[in-house]
Amino acid sequence: MAFLAGPRLLDWASSPPHLQFNKFVLTGYRPASSGSGCLRSLFYLHNELGNIYTHGSVLYHLFMCHQGGSAVYARLLALDMCGVCLVNTLGALPIIHCTLACRPWLRPAALVGYTVLSGVAGWRALTAPSTSARLRAFGWQAAARLLVFGARGVGLGSGAPGSLPCYLRMDALALLGGLVNVARLPERWGPGRFDYWGNSHQIMHLLSVGSILQLHAGVVPDLLWAAHHACPRD
Repeated sequence: MAFLAGPRLLDWASSPPHLQFNKFVLTGYRPASSGSGCLRSLFYLHNELGNIYTHGSVLYHLFMCHQGGSAVYARLLALDMCGVCLVNTLGALPIIHCTLACRPWLRPAALVGYTVLSGVAGWRALTAPSTSARLRAFGWQAAARLLVFGARGVGLGSGAPGSLPCYLRMDALALLGGLVNVARLPERWGPGRFDYWGNSHQIMHLLSVGSILQLHAGVVPDLLWAAHHACPRD
């Protein structure tokens, strides 16, 4: 990828206060820009370029330097949190459906219960004051999924052979990404050394992609199994 010449970048102290959320990333901040200026930043090097190209949070990372300031940033962050919540919700519903395929009296309640829990978790994430608080908010969804995985692991649930390890890896990767992001590693160990590449948020993005691939690897055989499986009669 050939980079174009961009505007003069800012250091951490000169960047807008609402973008000063990682004090270990010292340089490479884009100045406040118009919408077209934000789009142009797709083609020059800055400290959000890696985040833009490694994850689904493209709108948030691309337009976070918009000249609309903190008001625009807050809306972008809310949109991003809604996307995370939707992935956590819609990704888990087919897992619950397949796990409780032979328990028709319990399956609807579990699906509705997880959806309601996801709504609460999403609201807490939207109103969370910090990155760690947002991670704790989504932890409720993770705890509910672990209950479902546990039911499958001890034989109280059903599903395709081999899908459960994919789901466990899915949540392990997602949790690891969240912890790395909260801990600000590795840039905490070397402030300024990971401003453009290899910082915690980029690592979280890559781990999140791996998590979604594990979800896909587990859900596809699960749904195929559910389409052909005949539950035993009591």
